[in-house]
Amino acid sequence: MKTTNPLGKLFGKNPFSALQRHMRVVLACVEEVPALFQALIDHDKERLSQQQRMIFEREQEADALRRDLRRHLPRTLFLPVDRRDLLDLLGMQDRIADTAQDMAGLVIERYMAVPPSIEPHLMPFVEQCVGTCRSMASIIEHLDELLETGFSGPEADEVLTMIGALYDAEDVADEGGIKIARALFAEEDTLDPVTVVFWYQMFQLIGNLADHAEAAGERLELMLASR
Repeated sequence: MKTTNPLGKLFGKNPFSALQRHMRVVLACVEEVPALFQALIDHDKERLSQQQRMIFEREQEADALRRDLRRHLPRTLFLPVDRRDLLDLLGMQDRIADTAQDMAGLVIERYMAVPPSIEPHLMPFVEQCVGTCRSMASIIEHLDELLETGFSGPEADEVLTMIGALYDAEDVADEGGIKIARALFAEEDTLDPVTVVFWYQMFQLIGNLADHAEAAGERLELMLASR
């Protein structure tokens, strides 16, 4: 969005545009996660490998954008927000893609069939956590409007409302994590210990998608509160 704020010219290149580009790549990476687990449910190892490669490629692209933004982020005093806040938010976004890569790597390194007890809960849990990341990506797309209005007014109120909805989505994801963990533990006597540990670790990684998205929302909320 082209700014009409007269102070906008003092800020030079809008740092939020790079942050938004990074989040779009992060989201593209995370959007591949449901298909990864669907391939696992379907016992489709070829599709599983394809999804792993796509996730790794997008994570590497997100890393490249993160490094570029860190190198070129202006050090001037005229940034619209504290430089450290921007870098913190960038790092939180990047951890979302890192988590997607971690789970894709784990699935490939040790292939594990989905236990019947957790299969009905797996895709809903994955979608809940991915949906939380989508909510955070939508919030990031509003940063231009916040810059335009000096981080105040109806636009800021709208972003705060969206952050509140993000917290609610993360709570729903937490509930999904509890439900699927209970389903796993209900069957643990019939599973070998390695399978139980593997899936418990995987549930934590899936849940981390929502946790990192919530943390990014909290950082943005603090940025708004400090202005």
